[in-house]
Amino acid sequence: MVKVSTYFGMSFGAFIFWQSMDKVHVWIALHQDEKKERMEREMEVKRVREELLRQGKQNNSPA
Repeated sequence: MVKVSTYFGMSFGAFIFWQSMDKVHVWIALHQDEKKERMEREMEVKRVREELLRQGKQNNSPA
């Protein structure tokens, strides 16, 4: 009986561990996606800002 309950306990513990690790991996993947999207938005803002600064310099340069 002890072997059966030990086996059941270990199996249940492994199941709980597996489920929690799955949730951790999903959480990590979502945060990586959010970080990637944020960095892409920042790069787009920098690109547009530089383009506007270049246009401003061209318009203000003496001809």
